[in-house]
Amino acid sequence: MLFRLAADSLVLLHLAFILLVLFGGLLVLKWRPALFIHLPALAWGLAVEGLHLQCPLTAWENRMRLAAGDAGYHGGFVEHYIWPLIYPAGLTPQLQWLLGGIALLLNLAIYGYVIWRCRQR
Repeated sequence: MLFRLAADSLVLLHLAFILLVLFGGLLVLKWRPALFIHLPALAWGLAVEGLHLQCPLTAWENRMRLAAGDAGYHGGFVEHYIWPLIYPAGLTPQLQWLLGGIALLLNLAIYGYVIWRCRQR
């Protein structure tokens, strides 16, 4: 039971990290020190997505699920939990790059606005 709770907690942590990568720039608008949390998270998220790296949270979750007697799953967190929810069927690598580019452009626009506001003061 404890291992299953740990695996489920890792899923929530993983989802929170993904949301931080996508929308952390908005947090920077309200609280500037969040920049030191968001920029490394954004860099890691873009690297994992763009280079198809294995996220360590996925491996840890699978280990916890196996220890709990569950089967675990193949692939990464995004493939297992997120794609079925928000990505269309037949997702191509080109579309994946486009979605990553949108996340990058969104954050660049937010940071551009943050820099512009700082210079106005």
